[in-house]
Amino acid sequence: MQRCCTSRDAISLRRDGIRFVAPDGDRAHRVRAESTLTSGRPYDLVLIAVKAPGLEQALVTAADGIGPDTVVLPFLNGMDHLDVLRRRWPGQVIGGLVKIVATVDGIGAVVQMTSLCGMTVGTLDGSPLPHRVAGVLDVPGVDLTVAADIVGQLWEKWVFIAAAGVVTCLLRNDVGSILAAGGEGHIRQAVAEAEAVARAAGHPVGETSHAQSLELLTEPGSSFTSSLYRDLRRGQAQEAEHILGALAARAGTLGVETPLLDLTLTQIRAQHLSTAAAGAQ
Repeated sequence: MQRCCTSRDAISLRRDGIRFVAPDGDRAHRVRAESTLTSGRPYDLVLIAVKAPGLEQALVTAADGIGPDTVVLPFLNGMDHLDVLRRRWPGQVIGGLVKIVATVDGIGAVVQMTSLCGMTVGTLDGSPLPHRVAGVLDVPGVDLTVAADIVGQLWEKWVFIAAAGVVTCLLRNDVGSILAAGGEGHIRQAVAEAEAVARAAGHPVGETSHAQSLELLTEPGSSFTSSLYRDLRRGQAQEAEHILGALAARAGTLGVETPLLDLTLTQIRAQHLSTAAAGAQ
């Protein structure tokens, strides 16, 4: 496995590998980590798995490894990145998403917080996925699904992470505490708003995905928080504009009212402006 990353991360990964702390055990995998790609034979498959603010630099770094026959598979939240990639490498981009509740601890280990670990991939035009791609992604510990409608699947994930972001960022707490404080109605409204945008865009959320979203977001006593909320609390690079801002923009274009989504965005943007102003003084 080869991974491209920052120079500091590459040194650490070459030395320690990638460590996973999961419900089923603690393990490390050796990797070949590089901070740059040398010119030469392009790769058969390039995975782009960064937070949205890092996409532009990732594309610069990966460009030398992408040839006319390379398959490009992004794992990013939201949908706007697909337009960027398809303009750059038309006909070579497929869709993918990963469902996992995880974070990175203080020493760089990936901490998997629940047993959920699934990957879904598929072509954007509904054509068959190349066997070589499915083969290399089918690995132990990850439930792989090849979807006929990956665009619909991407919309369903976007709906969930947006609703989760609205709930936990606006109310600034975990699901269990929000429910205990009487917030179930707000949770259901956040889900309904996000689903209304998807429906207006022509990608209605299925009953199974809807039920899963409500199950995760209305579980009494749950310590669940969105990754967006965790990033905001820690002052780390975050994806508010890419998850919430982009969805609000589509809602505006489609004429869908999203008051909780809009309120959450206003709060996050105001906090960003306040923090920036304080740093400039």
